[in-house]
Amino acid sequence: MLPSSGLPMLILATLLLIGPLVVRGQNDTEPIVLEGKCLVVCDSTPSSEPAGNALGMSVRSGTGRVAFSATRQTNHEPTDMSNRTMIIYFDQILVNVGGHFDQESSIFLAPRRGVYSFNFHVVKAYNRQTIQVSLMLNGWPMISAFAGDQDVTREAATNAGLVIMERGDKAYLKLERGNLMGGWKYSTFSGFLVFPL
Repeated sequence: MLPSSGLPMLILATLLLIGPLVVRGQNDTEPIVLEGKCLVVCDSTPSSEPAGNALGMSVRSGTGRVAFSATRQTNHEPTDMSNRTMIIYFDQILVNVGGHFDQESSIFLAPRRGVYSFNFHVVKAYNRQTIQVSLMLNGWPMISAFAGDQDVTREAATNAGLVIMERGDKAYLKLERGNLMGGWKYSTFSGFLVFPL
């Protein structure tokens, strides 16, 4: 018979021997092996009924980088196509990470739902008309800029903003007012995915 002070020691010794076995039994699962690039996003304020798992975590591909920047290097007058559609075209791509900006159409196609940042700088040359340039999202103007000083040989319509895009949405620049008959050399159009939603 053990003295009463030895009983707690016996219980402690038993727990130390058995405890690790129980813990090992609960966690005896296969490890998760991640290959390639992986980004784990934790939601600091998960909803009461999370759509994913109970930890409010999601795993996304780390190759989801999206960015483009295009410029106009020649000073040609608009083609019949650009006069008809009024889309402002760019003839040189500086950056096209992900390949989602089409140089031929000068349209950016969103690869996924997210918040995107766009900026543009459209130069009018030797043109006394006021121009209005708009960033279009699926045919709807999102932000616009004007250039209308008649006393300068070159002036730019410039703006920037954030927009939410769905996968497959199209963004492009459109000349809504005026013309670019003097050309639009040195104009730029850039955008990138800030974060996916």
